[in-house]
Formats: sequence, C-alpha cells, structure tokens
Amino acid sequence: MEFSNRSLYPSTFHVERINDFTVERFNDTNSTGAARDSANSLGCVQIRVPQELFMTLGLISLVENILVVLAIIKNRNLHSPMYYFICCLAVSDMLVSVSNVVETVFMLLHEHGLMDLHPGMLRHLDNVIDMMICSSVVSSLSFLCTIAADRYITIFYALRYHNIMTTQRCVAIIVVVWLASVTSSILFIVYHTDNAVIVCLVMFFCITLVFNAVLYLHMFYLAHLHSRRMVTFNKNRRQSTSMKGAITLTILLGVFIVCWGPFFLHLILILTCPTSPTCNCFFRNFNLFLILIICNSLIDPLIYAYRSLELRKTLRELVLCSWCFGV
Repeated sequence: MEFSNRSLYPSTFHVERINDFTVERFNDTNSTGAARDSANSLGCVQIRVPQELFMTLGLISLVENILVVLAIIKNRNLHSPMYYFICCLAVSDMLVSVSNVVETVFMLLHEHGLMDLHPGMLRHLDNVIDMMICSSVVSSLSFLCTIAADRYITIFYALRYHNIMTTQRCVAIIVVVWLASVTSSILFIVYHTDNAVIVCLVMFFCITLVFNAVLYLHMFYLAHLHSRRMVTFNKNRRQSTSMKGAITLTILLGVFIVCWGPFFLHLILILTCPTSPTCNCFFRNFNLFLILIICNSLIDPLIYAYRSLELRKTLRELVLCSWCFGV
C-alpha cells in the first residue's frame, strides 16, 4: 500500500519516500512513460534523501519555532505588531515542520508493519498534510508582505505609526490572513485536478515578490535620504531601529526565495514542459526541494535571534530554564 497519488501539491506528482531514496510517480497528465525513459537515457542525477533527515530537520525546526512563539509571548517588550507578525510567520513554519514529521512518522510506521493504513485514511491524511503546506506557503508570503508594510509605515509615518497600526488592526490583519490562507488551501485541495490551482499559486508567489521588492527599494532609498534630515538623537535612534527591522525582513525574504524557489520552479515547469525529458530530470529531485523548504523553517528562527538582541536574550532564558527543568 502506498500514500495517495499526490504528496505535497495536487495534480503534480506523487512522491513516496521509501528507505533511503525517493520513488517519483508522475501522473499521466504531467509525465508520460516515454518522457521518463528519455530522462533516464539522459543520465539524470537523482539525489537520494533518507527519511531520517526529514524527521531530524522537521523536529529541530519545530522546536526552534515553538521557542520563538513562546519567547514573543513571554517578553512584553516584544509585544508589538512586527513581532506579532513574526510570531505568525513562525507558526507558518511550524505547519511545514508538523506536516513533515507527521507524514514521515506514518510512513515509517506503515513501512515497518506497525500500522495498517486503509486507502481512505491515507487520502484524508494526505489532504490534511496538503492543506497544512498550502496554508503555510500562502500565510508565509502574506505575513512577509504585512511585515514589509509595517516597516514601511514605521519609517515614513513614525509619528502616526501607533494610530495607523493599532493592536486591533494588527489582530484583524492576522485573522484575515489566516482565514484567507486556510480557505485558499481548501480550494486548492478541492480543485487539485485543475492546473489553474498551480497558476494561482505561482502568480501569488510572483505578485508578493514584486510587492516586497518595490516596497523595500522605495523604503531603503527614501530612508537614506530621510536619515540626512534627522537632527535629534531620538529620531535618529528610531530611524536606526526601524531600518534594522527592515534589513531583518529583507534577509527573511531572501532566504524564503532561495528555499522555496526550486519548488515554485518545479510548478512552473509542470505547466510549461511536463513531458520534456530535461524537465523530468528536474522533477526527479523533488525531495531535495522539500528539504530546502524545511530548511527555510529551520533558518528563520536563527535569523530572528541573530537580528534581535531582545529576542535572543529571551530565547536564551527559555532554553536555560528548559535545560534546568529537565535536569
């Protein structure tokens, strides 16, 4: 018995991690047997990823992001819109980690004969995992945009910031983003056989990247000019703090692009050249792209801690308290 005919996103592929390598089974609509044979004849390299690596990275990422959420909740100095959005970004990363760990655990249990899974149960499990991953990517992109907008307001509307970005509006934005993410992920699952799902996802990815790029370029350019006009120490200090937050989010966006880029390129190739032998060579390493996605969830908390002294201090306290409690 195997997992359902799609392993991360519908209508694209089936990925089954068995022992130390990946067996990829593309749907007939996306990859023909002839194309796969041609890909094999081209001598395509397939990097084998052990299940233990998925499990290890997933657990480390999960623990890191839980610590980030707890740190932001614990430290009142971190109770601001920017850190609320970062907290939600950490929750989005947790969805990736949890879905990966759950999927791998079920695979290992089934592989070793410790759990008998019926096709119906597998289908429901796969639907839940797909929905979590879809929600994660949509919410991650959305919160990166909201953080960019928050930094923009902080820099250029500093005196009106607390009137513009109130706690009520911050909560409203968070609720809207999560509702939109969950709703869109459900629609993606329901209409998984339609290529329009992939088109919408790729377009959303591109639109958010353009939005962030335009906002950041404008932000850094005007901030550079604006900083020359600052005369008081407090204003300079606030400007420096705001720019530091903008730089942090720029790093987060860059890491997101690097880690998620191969996956979205995979989706684009499925739309443009699903039967091409060359594209099928790229498809064969899908599990490697999954590892990159998990690495994004693992790297983000390190960026938070490195760029924020207050968060780093709180994380250190949490880790030490946990260690002492364990001892």
